[in-house]
Amino acid sequence: MKSGYFFTFIFSLIFCFSSFAQKRELRAVWIATVNNIDFPANNSMSPNDLKADYVRYLDKIKSTGLNTVIVQVRPVADTFYPSGFEPWSKYMTGKQGVAPNPYFNPLQFMIEEAHQRNLDFHAWFNPYRATMNSDTTALSQEHPFYQHRDWFVKYGNKYMYNPGHPDAREYVLDAIMEVVRHYDLDAVHFDDYFYPYKVQGEVFPDSTTFTENNPKQFDKIEDWRRDNVDYFVENLSSRIKQERPDVQFGISPFGVWRNNDVDPNGSKTRAGITNYDDLYADVVKWMKKGWLDYVIPQVYWHRKLGAAPYEEVVKWWDKNSFGTQLYIGHALYKVEKWEANDEIAAQLDINKKYKNVQGSAFFSAKFLFSNPKNIVQTLQRSYPYFTLPPSSNKMDQTPPSKVRISSTEGQLDAGLKITWEDINFDTNAKKYLIYRYEDFGFGVLDGQFIHKIINRSPYKEQVFIDDQLEKGKQYTYIITALSNNKIESNRSNAITVKAGGFLSKKIKVVH
Repeated sequence: MKSGYFFTFIFSLIFCFSSFAQKRELRAVWIATVNNIDFPANNSMSPNDLKADYVRYLDKIKSTGLNTVIVQVRPVADTFYPSGFEPWSKYMTGKQGVAPNPYFNPLQFMIEEAHQRNLDFHAWFNPYRATMNSDTTALSQEHPFYQHRDWFVKYGNKYMYNPGHPDAREYVLDAIMEVVRHYDLDAVHFDDYFYPYKVQGEVFPDSTTFTENNPKQFDKIEDWRRDNVDYFVENLSSRIKQERPDVQFGISPFGVWRNNDVDPNGSKTRAGITNYDDLYADVVKWMKKGWLDYVIPQVYWHRKLGAAPYEEVVKWWDKNSFGTQLYIGHALYKVEKWEANDEIAAQLDINKKYKNVQGSAFFSAKFLFSNPKNIVQTLQRSYPYFTLPPSSNKMDQTPPSKVRISSTEGQLDAGLKITWEDINFDTNAKKYLIYRYEDFGFGVLDGQFIHKIINRSPYKEQVFIDDQLEKGKQYTYIITALSNNKIESNRSNAITVKAGGFLSKKIKVVH
């Protein structure tokens, strides 16, 4: 047996718990990989350097007070994971189709490292984009572009899957579901790219596809395009829920759905681009139909912008989210250009005025390092304590059964081992929250006291070893279970130990 100080068991139940539920809020940041915008720093890094670069981001994100990373894992129909559908990404290894050497699975690594830091991981896919320019010579010979040339169209000097081609659509859906099926994702995420942003003087080349693949007999190609995107979103939503009911599906659309000069239901804006009319993305329909768990409109404008002032846009989304979880996207990349030094802080204050706004996401992660106008300090003041992201309004609201702590044992140098089990073993628990209290807050289930979030093991007894202890300190623990939908159970019994003394044994279980 290793030498060291034992833990003294003090008592096993704390009375007079506070009963309020902890605040939930999304605090997310996008990590873009296309063109190596954020990560990796370049496409010639060794696997070890690539890992270190990613961990550097996570540590910065965690210290800033955020709780979610949205990582672009499929930027241009290439991947940051081994795939049976599309080649390895050139933004990771320098050449499309070439695996990391020495080999490892970047996506698996990225998810595990995020979860170790209590960060949710949203896998960000671009559904249709295949290139960032017209040069196809850099594409792997195994890329679907060479296997199914008829699936792709060229527009704006880029190639993309044709959203109206039925076989192309199904292939992309299958490619995304491959990841949903095999990885411990918290969410699948799309940004604003569906049909591409319009290029002046250029017509999107899908008239033949419209003629040949129009089973609903749409008269207008615009309505047909919207239906193509509707089909894609609805089907992916359904497949995710059937395969993995614990995985959310969210989209971050362009900030304006429609202007009210063309639709009285639109916002009081004069945006030159809108989701419905230009990108053929009818986000309002998707929310009304319940296809999305969350939406993060990209309100990338400051408060005084005449065509689309920040609060006017937020207010519209607040009134038109239709029970879909609503978060707001903020533009860190514009902060330096904006006149006001407190623009993001003011935007976060505005969000608090609207009851349906339950968090924010920030584009993009690299600006946490360049820190324009001390944005990191602004966020740290806004987010002084950790909090869990919200559960989805569209998923099961049933809480798991509560937990019963059955034993503690250990030594200071080896850690304190806590063992518990679910009172109802057939619970819908997916994870457990380990609350730890030192000097204050006993029994309050608030994010600042969450010491660790761990996955549920397949065994009846669950175990956590706390190896982050200091001699002489007293610690109190409470454990709760978290469902697939982040619904929290009631509290367990509480145990208190002191790092020192000479006791290591089973403890009394208080029901």
